[in-house]
Amino acid sequence: MSGLRFQVVAEAFKKEARRVDAPKEPTSSYFGKYTFGKEQMSKYLSKDTVKKINEITKSGKPLDRDIADQVAAGMKQWAMELGATHYTHWFQPLTEGTAEKHDSFIEYAGAPGEGVIEEFSGKLLAQQEPDASSFPNGGLRNTFEARGYSAWDPSSPAFIVDDTLCVPTVFISYTGEALDYKTPLLKAIDAVDKAAVDVCNYFDSNVKKVYSYLGWEQEYFLVDEGLYAARPDLLLTGRSLLGHESAKNQQLEDHYFGAIPERVQAYMKEVEFEAYKYGIPCKTRHNEVAPNQFELAPIFGETNLANDQNLLIMSIMKRIARKHGFRVLLHEKPFAGINGSGKHNNWSLGTDTGVGLLTPGKTPQENLQFVTFMVNILMAVYKNNALLKASVMTAQNAHRLGANEAPPAIISAFLGTQLTQLLDKIENSTSEEGITLDDKKKMQLGIGNIPEVLVDNTDRNRTSPFAFTGNRFEFRAVGSSANCASAMIALNTVVAAQLREFKKEVDAKISAGQAKEKAIFEVIKEYIKISKPIRFDGNGYSDEWKAEAARRGLDCETSVPRIYDAYTSEQSVKLFTETGVFSPKELIARNEVKWDTYTKKIQIEARVLGDMIISNIIPVATKYQSILLDSVTKMYTVFGKEKADKLSEKTLQSIEQISEHIAVLKNSVEAMVEARKVANRLEK
Repeated sequence: MSGLRFQVVAEAFKKEARRVDAPKEPTSSYFGKYTFGKEQMSKYLSKDTVKKINEITKSGKPLDRDIADQVAAGMKQWAMELGATHYTHWFQPLTEGTAEKHDSFIEYAGAPGEGVIEEFSGKLLAQQEPDASSFPNGGLRNTFEARGYSAWDPSSPAFIVDDTLCVPTVFISYTGEALDYKTPLLKAIDAVDKAAVDVCNYFDSNVKKVYSYLGWEQEYFLVDEGLYAARPDLLLTGRSLLGHESAKNQQLEDHYFGAIPERVQAYMKEVEFEAYKYGIPCKTRHNEVAPNQFELAPIFGETNLANDQNLLIMSIMKRIARKHGFRVLLHEKPFAGINGSGKHNNWSLGTDTGVGLLTPGKTPQENLQFVTFMVNILMAVYKNNALLKASVMTAQNAHRLGANEAPPAIISAFLGTQLTQLLDKIENSTSEEGITLDDKKKMQLGIGNIPEVLVDNTDRNRTSPFAFTGNRFEFRAVGSSANCASAMIALNTVVAAQLREFKKEVDAKISAGQAKEKAIFEVIKEYIKISKPIRFDGNGYSDEWKAEAARRGLDCETSVPRIYDAYTSEQSVKLFTETGVFSPKELIARNEVKWDTYTKKIQIEARVLGDMIISNIIPVATKYQSILLDSVTKMYTVFGKEKADKLSEKTLQSIEQISEHIAVLKNSVEAMVEARKVANRLEK
């Protein structure tokens, strides 16, 4: 193994950056080339069809099959002109990845043997029938109950990968339960839309729709494919299970935002050029803190579309990496001793009138609306902090959360000094008048030629799992390999439920004769007091915070299987069923999938670890021990007993230590295998 390692390291150093030429035309000219977006629809569909599709997307009304036929015809023509020969329904099963089954466009023109034609009807666009029992489903489908359906999501544009037209879809069982992430995500987005519109109408009756927005930040590691292939643990688990820390890791903090290595920059450029063709607006790229760790992030987008784009970009990243001699590691903690990788989810709400609901306003009225949504979100996070933690927790992310590069496994919210002071002022105020929030302050540096710096109304707290960063909340606890939908389902649902509760309380006060502004203000004041335990602006890594969080009544559980219990608590079941996002049956099934996935990942890691020790570590140790024994034997032959006794003393100690270590390894592997057998029996 050591010889192979030296060989692949030497080969890695010989590799030069792959030449990647930028397209000659500006990005705007080919942006979205491979997606059936607005520009393509206007070219291949009639104006009336485009209008109806837009209406369906905005209203959520059922799709008419005649419209589906017209869209399918235009979509097929567009796809075939770009070389597509197949189509697939692209969906998101409970595997954290995506799934697809490709079908050719061809059908017999008449009787069999009379030639073929290309066909893609509205029926094929709107619905397919994947096998529902072979995906994780938590008992919703048995092996003998295989039927499931995928159904077109018109709000997310179809796209072409290689020769295949990919149609984003939901995935449900024959009996109607969701078997994917997209179905409940769409329901959660719809729930927060309706609840937020009702609250917005207190301030502006023109608001008819509220959008949920998501901006993800994708962190990842790049490893030379030769080194990757030499490590069975990386191949099979996505992380290193054995190894020794490098003498130089990230101690000097010289990698973060440093000059991007040439091979990596070439890779990043090709990923971006490819992403632009799919309408993914990649905006930033940079070195992250750990060696060989990097990040890319797009411009914000509507949550459902942004989530689809993240799943697509992860696929693009893996595909392009092979061209550059790399492998992408999306595991949350692939190496011990250095930072792991997250996928910060920047989340906000905005109206169809162009108002950001988490953006401070210019007038007391606008600021009352801002504070209303801010405080309700804090209430939602406070009441459901255990559920939000469960939405981001996985076997992989458990290695990252709580380490000194990620948020702790305790959900809290950071607001910053100015917002904290504002909420404290409201809490102690007797009037709803004069809610003001300073705009960006100006900071004079007193250095010649350096302009004044605009200071945001909040600082940033890297240890906070849920931090307000100016006009959005940054959910920092989400893992790098995760489907963002898991966190977004939970967050949008808890906020929707809280806004419903808020409206109910305000309406009751208005019905009792209170003025609208006063009713809103009184409920907000009470919410500020109740939700105060979730607000924490200090060091989330400290032991003092863990003790303080427990005193505040926040969920401090660290066992992943027990964390998942939050999904099936009485409170969560009530929340999800009343908002229509999950049925109790679906919640129980999803928890079964989470427990099963967690167990299997731990089992795989245990098997790989045992195999590596038995097949790699012990043979190398035994070989080295034999070399030392041979050396001792030769010492006695050359130097004689008296001198050899002195010369071989340390070597003999090493030989003895190796024997002891080998024995410990063998015993530990046997104990681990036995523990795994016991766990398997308990599971059954």
